[in-house]
Amino acid sequence: MTTDTLILYALASLALAITPGPTMLLALSNGIAGGMRAAAWGIAGASLGACVLITVVALGLGSLLAASEWLFNAIRIAGVAYLVWLGIKLWRTQPLDLGAMLSSTEPLRGRVAFRRSLTVALSNPKTLLFFAAFLPQFVSIAEPQGPQYLVLGACFVAIDTCVMLGYAGAGTQAVRRLSQRSLQRIHRGCAAGMWALAATLAIWRRPGG
Repeated sequence: MTTDTLILYALASLALAITPGPTMLLALSNGIAGGMRAAAWGIAGASLGACVLITVVALGLGSLLAASEWLFNAIRIAGVAYLVWLGIKLWRTQPLDLGAMLSSTEPLRGRVAFRRSLTVALSNPKTLLFFAAFLPQFVSIAEPQGPQYLVLGACFVAIDTCVMLGYAGAGTQAVRRLSQRSLQRIHRGCAAGMWALAATLAIWRRPGG
């Protein structure tokens, strides 16, 4: 793998990461609802999900998903259902004021953020198929492929994590600067985004299917 190839891959990964998706919307929402601590847990969950998907692609299982209509539809339906449910939860969320947020001692807040983000990352077959189509383009078949996937995966996760931190930071600043009504609107905007993504996933079909 050449340096030019790695730079091109990094730019493509950045373009993908900054596009608002479910994990980015969750990072923003987690920053509002629980501050950077909860957001960090959510980012860890999303990053772990990305690592799992990249590992699956590296093992060649992405092609299995692309070939199996039954498996693809099963994961797709599960992803749609979860995004709809998560959108309902976000719509109903009442944002905390800063004082309440800082004094909150709920031990499960970070764990909930971690679980939500990990589940969202793993329940979208589009992401897996994207990695299956995207990553191999930057892998040289003349060299050992394992180390190349490791480098590409680490690069994507690092870029994606930085972008999610930016979204989460925007959420924590929103808590400090915006009214409760404005924060609720942001939560509901994130919920609407989840439902829009769920609708897109519901009508999306397997390439070639």
